[in-house]
Amino acid sequence: MRPFYLKAPVKDYIWGGTRLRELFGKEGGDRLAESWELSCHPDGECYIMGGEFDGMKLSDFVNEHPEAVGSGFKSGDSFPVLVKLIDAKNDLSVQVHPNDEYAHKYENDNGKTEMWYVIDAAPDSELIYGFNEELSKEDFRKAIENNTLMEKLRRVPVKQGDVFFIEPGTLHAIGKGILIAEIQQSSNVTYRVYDYGRLGADGKPRPLHIEKALEVTNTKPLDPERPVYGLELDGVVTQLLADCQYFNVNRHRLIKELELYADKNSFAHVLMIGGSGGELVADNHRLELTMGSSVFVPAGTGAFAIKGNCDVIVTTIQ
Repeated sequence: MRPFYLKAPVKDYIWGGTRLRELFGKEGGDRLAESWELSCHPDGECYIMGGEFDGMKLSDFVNEHPEAVGSGFKSGDSFPVLVKLIDAKNDLSVQVHPNDEYAHKYENDNGKTEMWYVIDAAPDSELIYGFNEELSKEDFRKAIENNTLMEKLRRVPVKQGDVFFIEPGTLHAIGKGILIAEIQQSSNVTYRVYDYGRLGADGKPRPLHIEKALEVTNTKPLDPERPVYGLELDGVVTQLLADCQYFNVNRHRLIKELELYADKNSFAHVLMIGGSGGELVADNHRLELTMGSSVFVPAGTGAFAIKGNCDVIVTTIQ
């Protein structure tokens, strides 16, 4: 079974910008907020482009060929991860995600553990990551009701290359001017706490989810620092961005060639986020890589290579 391209659904949320089109060639309206580069979620599914499965929904493919996901995956299982590109022209809402137990009980969805890799950031960009000081649940509620919540949140300066790991229960928000790759559990459960008084497409304030947020939010201060170290070998710089029970994420920066291996335990998803281009080669099958290329390498493919001037994020599961 050969690697194949994925076509990502694109979301036009009100805070989105234009860089997904300008840098990655994504198609859509004037405002592009997110592209879901690896997704079987019903709120936005990828389609396969090219090859013997051309035009097929990724979810249909993995149900017919569960072995392509990995040895622990069975037909009918929930696909474990979702990979996005996110362009925040304006601030995202302050929000929080539940854990698996809560989401399974109340939302018929997974919880959301996620990580962000900052592809680009405007000068003086910042994001919100938890609280400045510990609050009681009642203090948290009062801050929301009195419109003083923003005074109690921790603001973190952001630059290109930063990595943030967001566990369920962490109150957070991506700030304006930040472009990220997000790798997360396959979930679309978000509890919005504060939204700057903005109006949705219907001219009404977007809904908040205060009571659920109060139940799931960790109101203790959290440390956003997540040092990431690179290892250079044979002209390739590799950084381990995340390693948790849901996903493993590496960034590879190469100028010639990178050799990888997709065993039977997991697929590999390759997303090109920088460089001038190259190709992915598996058993003499070649796929051109350009900015925004999203490639699914089935589990059991074995050895494959990425060649050229490429900056890629590679996601696998445990």
